[in-house]
This record gives sequence, C-alpha cells and structure tokens, in this order.
Amino acid sequence: MANSTPNTSPFTVVYSFELKENTTEQFIEAWKSLTELIYEFEGSYGSRLHKVNDCHFVGYAQWPSRMVFEQSGNNLPEAATIYRDQMRGCCIKIEKLLELESVAKDLIQNKQHDRFNAKNTSL
Repeated sequence: MANSTPNTSPFTVVYSFELKENTTEQFIEAWKSLTELIYEFEGSYGSRLHKVNDCHFVGYAQWPSRMVFEQSGNNLPEAATIYRDQMRGCCIKIEKLLELESVAKDLIQNKQHDRFNAKNTSL
C-alpha cells in the first residue's frame, strides 16, 4: 500500500564543480552570496562547500523537504542570477551528483562537544 502523504524528511542535493584556473576565490564568494539569498528567500537550510583540490569542489545544499526544494526559485532577487552566472563562469563542469532524503535524525552541531572544547583551550 503506497503512502499518499508527501515526504517531509530533510532533503540534500550534492553538486560537483570543476573550476577554471584562477577562479577559486570568485567562485567561493559567488557560492556564499547565492547560498545566503537562497536561505533567506527560498527557505533552504543553507549549504557547505568542500575542496577536493585547487580546481575541484563538492558542495551540498540542505532543504527542509524535497517539496520545498522543488518549489524554490521563484522568490529570489535579481542578484541571485548575477551570482549564479558568476559561479557558472568560473566552471568548466557542474554536475548534480546526488539527491538524498534523510531517513533518520542526525546529530549535527556547529561546534564540538564541550568535552573537546575544554581540551583545546588548555593547549
């Protein structure tokens, strides 16, 4: 029996970016600026960008649900187009690698547990 209720699990999209030489700083700044707009105007949870090497980055964007992700894009200001074009201009190749739906609640924090912070301050 199929479940007719929409999936409201957190949703993540993973991208790969192959950059042209000497465009890393411009790409990262455009990524950050676009992420801020998507977070503010479209309801994403934000994103993370990871460096594989000087010309290859992998990033992921997190959303409250697949539905929110699929309905996004219509509320962005014109500046989003400028940042998106800057990002594309820095890239040789952009690829969507994965679309992932969460199956369990994760314990993700923006800081280490206090137990580790106490160790680091004594160095």
